[in-house]
Amino acid sequence: MKSNHSKSKFHPILAVGIIILIIVAVLLIFRSESSPIPSLSATRLASDPSLGSPSAKVTIIEYGDFGCTTCRGWEQAGVLKQIVATYGDQVHFVWRDYPIITAQSPQAAQAGQCAFDQGKFWQYHDLLYAKAPALSIDDLKSYASQIGLNTSQFDQCLDLEQDKAKVNQSMAEARGYGFIGTPSFIVNGQKVIGPASFSQFKSMIDPILAGG
Repeated sequence: MKSNHSKSKFHPILAVGIIILIIVAVLLIFRSESSPIPSLSATRLASDPSLGSPSAKVTIIEYGDFGCTTCRGWEQAGVLKQIVATYGDQVHFVWRDYPIITAQSPQAAQAGQCAFDQGKFWQYHDLLYAKAPALSIDDLKSYASQIGLNTSQFDQCLDLEQDKAKVNQSMAEARGYGFIGTPSFIVNGQKVIGPASFSQFKSMIDPILAGG
């Protein structure tokens, strides 16, 4: 009788404990899911990594993905370097994120923006493509160290997703253009889908610079 009496007391206590654990778990999940994305100023949302003069007659916007092998191939083919070498400040080249190809692409996009916050986007951009597909969080933080970024600042930016709103904004723009893959480009408002060659860009740039 004593043993049965002990069990009858134990079960309600166990049940209450389980209920408390469930409530705590639900609260933690709710808190995590409801945590707001850090807000960014209008100035930061309007800021993009770029090369050349913002007042140039020609603006090329690339919507790219660091996890995209085609983007990496386009970058390593040197088309952007040819454009910069040929036209200099006559062309304003702008990078915007469209991280849709791999599961690691969004975090790599945010990492690129964190590097931009420290003024070293293009160094980080080049290193990401050189190291891809190694784009884990640990990899991204290691690359920041390799190019001399303030690692504590970078790690905080990445861990807290401080630039997620900027990445989301660029993604929304790309979808608004109807882009379904990367790389995709806008040249003075005209869409270019896929990894265009230097000659293709030249055929668009030259008439604009000539006033045609």
